[in-house]
Parts: sequence; structure tokens; C-alpha cells
Amino acid sequence: MTELTAAQPITWPDGKSCAVAFTFDVDAESPLLTTDPAFADRMGVMSHQAYGPLVGVPRLLDILGELDVDATFFVPGYTAERHPTPIRSIAEAGHEIAHHGYLHESLVGVDEDTERRILTRGLEALANIAGVRPRGYRAPMWEMNWHSPKLLAEFGFEYDSTLMDSDHPYELAVGETDSLVELPVSWALDDWQQYCFVPDFSGVGLIETPAKTIELWRAELNAMRTIGGAWILTNHPFLSGRPGRAFALRDFIAEVCAMDDVWVASMADIAAHVRRQQLRPRTLTRPVFSPVEGKENES
Repeated sequence: MTELTAAQPITWPDGKSCAVAFTFDVDAESPLLTTDPAFADRMGVMSHQAYGPLVGVPRLLDILGELDVDATFFVPGYTAERHPTPIRSIAEAGHEIAHHGYLHESLVGVDEDTERRILTRGLEALANIAGVRPRGYRAPMWEMNWHSPKLLAEFGFEYDSTLMDSDHPYELAVGETDSLVELPVSWALDDWQQYCFVPDFSGVGLIETPAKTIELWRAELNAMRTIGGAWILTNHPFLSGRPGRAFALRDFIAEVCAMDDVWVASMADIAAHVRRQQLRPRTLTRPVFSPVEGKENES
């Protein structure tokens, strides 16, 4: 059995103790439609999701512009096709656009050919609408297959931001010679768990206050500054684009930018820095196991 090894800390630019990325998944209607096409008939729910590109994205772009912060927006291809103007505005504002599936499809159990078609369709949509060729990828719902990294390398992606096994970015080995920069994420640094409630889809109706949410994120950031990792925040414009949350996020981003030991950068810039470290790639392997067999419980 191959032993897995932990990723090692890396040196950040200008002696900074921590890298920080503000990322936004512009899911809009896609997660609901890919889960159940019948959601398309529910006007209220669709309007809830459309809030993201229609209102949340412009508000968040204004905040990022005010604070001069480069962010990364992960965009499903279908979102770009349905909401071309907001997605173009992201590129026009100078922010990075990265790949996030076509219809925010779950990849659980998806074969290589199907996943290849999803990657292709998403790339085509982002090229046609926003004129971009993404350097980065994030799997919808942070679910990849063991063959997914090979496909990402095949398509020429430079980094992935899906896995959760480290506080530090690393090179993920792909086959014998290739690698991807992995920028790890965490459910704790995601606004979905704090704010999302969509009837018959997600959440139980308990919606946290921005104050409690920011408290959690601040605690994680302060710890990450101590250990020298990368703090990557994932927000969704249909959630964190709402006024009270957006204004709280604005104050928090300003607080982070004022920290002199923190490097705030886009995901592409962080990945490029990690690549320059020439780290030895790490290998992750699918578990091979034999469950202990025993007698069934007797009645």
C-alpha cells in the first residue's frame, strides 16, 4: 500500500506569511437545473438564482474595484450563455474567469468521455461569451473522479481548486510526467453552508448572520497566517451578493487587505507562484481495501 504524504509549506512573495484568494462561483440557475430539470418551471426559485448574475455580480465587482482586489470567478458555461453581459463584465473588470463545468454537473461516477464533453462545452461557452481560455478549474460541488486530473492536464489547465487534503498548495502528480497545481479548499470557507436555503434543494432554513460568518472566516484566516498556508474563500453571488452580506464582506476584504503579512492575489497568480517553486509532485491514490467479513446478525 502506497503511503500518502502531506504537502509542505512554501515560501510566499516578499516574506508574506499567507496567500489569500477571494473566489466567486457564479452558479446562478445551473445547480438546480442539473439536479432536476423541473426546477426550470419554478419561476420563484429561478429568480432567486438569477439574482447572482443580475444583482450580486455588479455589486461585488464594485466592491472589488473600490478595494483594488483581483478575484477569480468560477463560471459554468451555461451561466455565461444565459447571462452574457454580467459574465463579460467580469472579464472587462480584469478579473480571472475559471472553468466550473457546463451546467454545474455532478461528476460522481461520470465516465471519461462524458467528462471530456463537459469540459469542452464549458470551454466553448466561456470562449464564445467572454473571450477567455481559463487557466484554472473547480469541479462543481467539489467532486472529482480519479481520472479527472488526467483530463485537466490533457486540456492544458494549469491548476485545480477542488481537493481538500491540505492547508498548503501543492503539485498534484498526473501520470508519470505531468502535474497540476492544486489550490485546496474547505467547506468552512464557503458561504453556501452559511447562507443557502432553497426549498426542495439545499439547506434547512437556518441562515446565519454575516457577523457570525465573518467571525468563522476570520478565525480560519488568522490560523492560516500562523501556519503559512493559502486561505481560499468561496462565495456565490446569489448568496453573498445580497446587501447585508456584501457590505459585511466588503469590510472584511478591506480588513484583510490591510494585513501587511498577507498576499492577496488571483488564483492564477497563486498557482503561477507555486509552479515556480518546482515542488516535487504529490501522488494521491484511490483507496484499496478489503472490509472485514462476518456473520450477519441473527434474529
